[in-house]
Amino acid sequence: MTLNLARPPGAPWLDAAGYWAGLDRATAELDPPFGVLSLEALAWNAHSLLDRAAGTSIRLATKSIRVRAVIDAVLALPGFSGVLAYTLPEALWLAKEITNVVVGYPTTHRAAIRALARSPLLAGRVTLMVDAVEQLDLIDAVIPPTERESIRLCLELDASWNAPLVGHFGAWRSPVHTPAAARALAEVVQARPGFSLVGLMAYESQIAGLVDDAPGRAVFSALVRRAKLASIPELAERRALAVAAVREVADLEFVNGGGTGSIESTAAEAAVTEIAAGSGLVGPHLFDHYRGFRPAPAVGFALGIVRKPRDDIAGAIGGGWIASGVTGADRSPIPVWPPGLRLMPREGAGEVQTPFTGPGARGLGIGDRVFLRHAKAGELSEHLSEIAVVSGGRIDALVPTYRGEGRAFL
Repeated sequence: MTLNLARPPGAPWLDAAGYWAGLDRATAELDPPFGVLSLEALAWNAHSLLDRAAGTSIRLATKSIRVRAVIDAVLALPGFSGVLAYTLPEALWLAKEITNVVVGYPTTHRAAIRALARSPLLAGRVTLMVDAVEQLDLIDAVIPPTERESIRLCLELDASWNAPLVGHFGAWRSPVHTPAAARALAEVVQARPGFSLVGLMAYESQIAGLVDDAPGRAVFSALVRRAKLASIPELAERRALAVAAVREVADLEFVNGGGTGSIESTAAEAAVTEIAAGSGLVGPHLFDHYRGFRPAPAVGFALGIVRKPRDDIAGAIGGGWIASGVTGADRSPIPVWPPGLRLMPREGAGEVQTPFTGPGARGLGIGDRVFLRHAKAGELSEHLSEIAVVSGGRIDALVPTYRGEGRAFL
C-alpha cells in the first residue's frame, strides 16, 4: 500500500487527550503490544522538515524509520532525495529499489563489501563512508581493485567543536577535523585505484542532537543554547574551507550535513547541498524539548494491562524498550494515554513487566491498554514486526518493520 503524505489541514495532536484517545479507538481490535503511526502526524512532520529546509534537499536517515513503506512514502515527496543508511547490509537491501544510498558509518562487513564490489548495479547506487586510510586498506584486503567495481566513497569531516574551557563538544566520530586533514585524506583516496570520492559529510550532533529547552533545567538549557550559537559559525567556516579544499582534489556530487535539530543553520550554509534528517518525521519524546521546533508525536506503542497488584497500580506486560545513549530517565518510554500515569521509580519500564501508578492507574483494569512514546525514533521498530497506520480515525494498513521483513541489521 502507498501511504499518502499530503499536507494535513489540521493538527489533532495539539489536543493530546483527543489524539491518543482517537488512536486508542482506531486500534481497539489489536492485541498489544503493537505500534501505531498517525499518517496525518507523519505527513505534518514531513512537510515541516521541508519548510525548515527552505529548498535544501533532505536525505532520509533510515535508522530513524526502519519501515520501508514509510521510507518509500517520504521519498515520494519532492524535496526528499536519497537515504542515509546505517549499515552496508541495509544499504544493499535498500539499493535494490532506491538508487541513491549513502552508508552513514564506516563498514568492516566483508561479505557485504564483496557483494557491493561485484555488482555494477549496487556499486553505482551505494556510497561508503570513510575517515581513515585503514578503511581503504580493509576494502582492498577483502577484494583487490583489479577484481571489483569502483567503490564510491564519502569522506566524513568531524563536526564537533573544541570549545573553550569545556573542550570537546559533540560526538566522537571522524578523526578528520581540519580542512587540511580532509584534503590530505581526499588526496590519498584519489591516488588509490578502485575508489571514487563523490561526497563529504559532517554531522553536527552538538547542534542537531541536544535539547535546548529542557523542562526544569533552565540553566542547562541556557548553556546549551549558548554553546550552539558559538558552534554554528565555527563549523560553517570550517566546513566551507574543508569543502573547498576537497573540491580542489575531487569533483564532489554532494555535501551532507545537519540533522533534525539543526536544519535551519545547516541549510544556511552555501557549502552544504543536502541535509540528513529522520527523527523529526517520527517525533519521539526526546524531540519535545527544542526551542525552535516541535514535531508531532507520530508514533506510539501500546501495552496490555495484565495485573492489578494494588488499586492504584496497574501492571502491563513488557515495555522495557529503553533507548540508546547515556542511560537515564530520559531514555525510558513515557506513558501518554490514559492520562495521569507514571512509571514506578524503583522498577521503571521492565523487560517483562511495567507497573504504572498515578491517578490514571485506578481506572485501569485487566485487559485495558496503555499507550507510550519511545525516547528515540527508529529503535521502536526493533521491538515490533508491524505498525498500524491510522488515518481518518481508522486503520489504513498494517505495514511491516525491518524486523517484520526478517531483517535485523544492527
